[in-house]
Amino acid sequence: MADTTWRTRASGTRPVRTAAGATVLAAVVLAAVLVPWLAPVDDQAVDLGAKLLPPTWAHPFGTDEVGRDLLLRTVHGLRVSLLAGVVAALAATVVGTTVGGLAGALGGWTDRLVMRGVDLFSSVPHLLFGIVVVALLRPGTGPVIASVALTHWVSTARIVRAELLSLRTRPYVDAAISGGASRLRVAVRHLLPAVLPQAGLAAVLMVPHAIWHESALSFLGLGLPAHAASLGTMVNSARGSLLAGQWWPTLFPGLFIIVPTLAVAALAAAWRERLDPRGRTEPAL
Repeated sequence: MADTTWRTRASGTRPVRTAAGATVLAAVVLAAVLVPWLAPVDDQAVDLGAKLLPPTWAHPFGTDEVGRDLLLRTVHGLRVSLLAGVVAALAATVVGTTVGGLAGALGGWTDRLVMRGVDLFSSVPHLLFGIVVVALLRPGTGPVIASVALTHWVSTARIVRAELLSLRTRPYVDAAISGGASRLRVAVRHLLPAVLPQAGLAAVLMVPHAIWHESALSFLGLGLPAHAASLGTMVNSARGSLLAGQWWPTLFPGLFIIVPTLAVAALAAAWRERLDPRGRTEPAL
């Protein structure tokens, strides 16, 4: 009874959390798009006379160690992180859906061969492989996106394969095969549309992971160039200021890494519930 009541209350607060996540995510995206346009100021402008100023009306997020406005720097870094996260997540989803679809639709020795390759690839630590990819290329947004995309497709491949293996046992698939439909027609007409929602959910869940991965690479100095605005680079360069008591150069870039992650997680939870309504609980009587 207590467990049922707890689940009912959690279900009742889910719409609030979903609306809050959507509002926060919309605000973050609008800030990334509108702030640089409304305040067309060079985020690289150095003013040594205004370095490490605390938050004020003139500089709502304060300034960094060389006097650059942290609000503009944070928003520009957020744009880079969102771009890298979304593009990398989409690329990884395409790769994972293709690999998982190939294994699940064909089955047999193809499935075994492909999944052994997936297991071998997943045994390599993601961050280590990403560091190798970025180190082999010139620092920039493109190599970071490639690094994240090449290390995050495995989970999508497993999800798509498992879903296809389940769908292949459905009666309507057997009926289509018995009616003379080819494997290609069954895959395109019946299997692919059924796995697209799961692949879309995997892509949404991958966006915050990709943002954290990009920030980690930038924090390690392997992402964007040091002068470019990136949330990870800003946190890295603010470590000395934090030890000296200046908290704002670390706090605001860190918040802009965490807040979009929580907002996307809230939306993804609502999406997952719509795909799998078995987790819903009827109101307790």
